[in-house]
Amino acid sequence: MVQKYQSPVRVYKHPFELVMAAYERRFPTCQLIPMFVASDVMDEEISEDGSTHRIERRCALDVDAPRLLKRRTLHIESHNETFSNRVIIHEICCYSVHPENEDWTCFEQTASLDIKSFFGFESTVEKIAMKQYASSIKKGKEIIEFYLKELEDEGITHMPRWAPSPLSLPPPRPTSLCTRQSDLLKLVVTPAVSAPLPTDTKDSTSQDTKQDSSALQADSLTEILAGTPDDKLDADYIKRYLGDLTPLQESCLIRLRKWLQETHKGKIPKDEHILRFLRARDFNMDKAREILCQSLTWRKQHQVDYLLETWSSPQVLQDYYTGGWHHHDRDGRPLYILRLGQMDTKGLVRALGEESLLRHVLSINEEGLRRCEENTKVFGRPISCWTCLVDLEGLNMRHLWRPGVKALLRIIEVVEANYPETLGRLLILRAPRVFPVLWTLVSPFIDENTRKKFLIYAGNDYQGPGGLVDYINKEIIPDFLGGECMCEVPEGGLVPKSMYRTAEELENEDVRLWTETIYQCASIFKGAPHELLIEIIDASSVITWDFDVCKGDVVFNIYHSKRAPQLPRKDPLGAHSITSPGGNNVQLIDKSWTLGQDYSMVESPLSCKEGESVQGSHITRWPGFYILQWKFHNMPACSATNLPRVDDVLATLQVSSHKCKVMYYTEVLGSEDFRLVTLCVL
Repeated sequence: MVQKYQSPVRVYKHPFELVMAAYERRFPTCQLIPMFVASDVMDEEISEDGSTHRIERRCALDVDAPRLLKRRTLHIESHNETFSNRVIIHEICCYSVHPENEDWTCFEQTASLDIKSFFGFESTVEKIAMKQYASSIKKGKEIIEFYLKELEDEGITHMPRWAPSPLSLPPPRPTSLCTRQSDLLKLVVTPAVSAPLPTDTKDSTSQDTKQDSSALQADSLTEILAGTPDDKLDADYIKRYLGDLTPLQESCLIRLRKWLQETHKGKIPKDEHILRFLRARDFNMDKAREILCQSLTWRKQHQVDYLLETWSSPQVLQDYYTGGWHHHDRDGRPLYILRLGQMDTKGLVRALGEESLLRHVLSINEEGLRRCEENTKVFGRPISCWTCLVDLEGLNMRHLWRPGVKALLRIIEVVEANYPETLGRLLILRAPRVFPVLWTLVSPFIDENTRKKFLIYAGNDYQGPGGLVDYINKEIIPDFLGGECMCEVPEGGLVPKSMYRTAEELENEDVRLWTETIYQCASIFKGAPHELLIEIIDASSVITWDFDVCKGDVVFNIYHSKRAPQLPRKDPLGAHSITSPGGNNVQLIDKSWTLGQDYSMVESPLSCKEGESVQGSHITRWPGFYILQWKFHNMPACSATNLPRVDDVLATLQVSSHKCKVMYYTEVLGSEDFRLVTLCVL
């Protein structure tokens, strides 16, 4: 497995030319890097107009074991030649002018490490080497800062910018890019090796740094500025809004964020949200990506992003749900108070149902996320979680009513899966004797990292040293806990039995709540695609689709037929030994139909991988019947042999029982409506 690193954008608050002068002082040796013992200039080339300066260096390092070697430039690429048959190292660094402040300089770097052969310990050695590499990354910025200070001490605070000679260049061409020609300066450094640099490397380097001195082309300027787009994370932003992260943690965040931008065409979650999922899986990229994609699909299916705007708590919740927000704790975290001992859980479940309670708890979590963002701005430091204070005064055996406990466990399961690392601390006060029974029931469903955040106080222990005042300012301790602050959390009480609803009413209400979604789910099996029929009356209508691949890889096709397919038939999944939940696998294309005669393909097949979100549209050319098809993606065999590749076999094994799942929504715009929408956009 290749280990990768991606840095945030690090900003030097100095002009580009001054940073380049400081960078040059690292050669031929650098006292701040003891292992960097020597360097030689192998080749140097300056263009006639001075706009391009190319230097090729060979550096010698004194190390005990293979390390990541570095080659520097405005655009720097490094690779190793020593041990290249066992270890492949590739690093890219980029210095560029800050896109918003021309007196600042940005720096980025990426690296990959792939150990081909190390006696069966390849993965372990890769991880150790990447950690060692990441630990030295911050040192690089300190070195540049050291030489910038050295230049300042020598009275050098400004370096002249390169300007073209009026005799050597034609009149400048108009361009919309505000880029200085000094941005074209390039320095190339190669790592220390005992053998000559390969011919292909020299050729690529020479081609990469060669510039046309007669004019600045807009496309080349765009390529240079591509190193610092607005959507990239810089180190100062991470520290201010996300907290102190190690270089490897920063890299995981940036890489997962980039993956979402490239593959997830729906709404991209905020950086804080992505970081929570990474923390929940100890920054394991693959595990975090899996649970994040599942959560994004869940949010989309149930329109959770709009919950605060669309959900209105029933009056019974406003009167009898004994929970609410109350100022913040000593760390600036939003504080939520739940008087669980005063809550009539049985009455609320009987009056509202499990799903209404769940939706209310989800709205509380969404409000908590919003309050964390507000407090981050107010306190000037990252606040990504909240504190929950649970008062158990009054808890007794009626709270262990089985349907109530079942609803509680369901809520815990959903919150754990979709709001990880949002609970900073849980203070449980006045725990009675019955509490261990409740704790035994619910604790197995709570993540181990979350359980470590629980602080439990029996009786009045919370009033002494190490109690509540250590976490909450005395001025905001609620009055019912002996404080002086009035708390607006409802006192609760028994829900009147006249408000109870029958089991049938509650079941219908629960179904209505969680089927209020425009999306449908379908299962796809090997040999049993899912197909959707759309009848088009008017040509030039537009079929639109939006679907998420929840599990497995699928191929999406669109077909047209003048003949109406037979009535939808459910796939007899007995042959697959799989039961299709809800009968959500429908096939329309008869096996006797011939492609090109009975029906035709109107769009090229689209291969979609697990986790992808796909949106698109098709303008119909003919009336008739259109069939949208999602089918199982069969992995192609290697072209050189009939045997499948190892990656294909592993990917196939990951799809249990050859089953895929999609969540989709389609809509047809009539030709008149489509023209109207087009005119409005224009």
